[in-house]
Amino acid sequence: MTLGALSFRKDAKGRIIKGGKRHPTIKDNVTIYAEATILGGDVVIGENTVIGGNVWLTESVPPGTTVTISKPELVYRKKSAEGVLKPPRRGRSAPPRLPARKA
Repeated sequence: MTLGALSFRKDAKGRIIKGGKRHPTIKDNVTIYAEATILGGDVVIGENTVIGGNVWLTESVPPGTTVTISKPELVYRKKSAEGVLKPPRRGRSAPPRLPARKA
């Protein structure tokens, strides 16, 4: 899990202003699973909230909320004989099978 600053405030000359809030506020009874990233000093994660694994948050979450990501879609692309990428084949089917090994 990563908790940290989204960015640092800077003055008119581009220098970082020290003393600003850098980390999100995590309220009571919050569960944060592995590889979740929560960035921004103004972000507040409300009470009784669950943040799923691999979630990337840069905004506040209200109390009693479960945040997850949808299942990613695999995209397979294969080069043609001329070396040009063919249009992607989308879906949840298995990847193309490799040729059998010769013993």
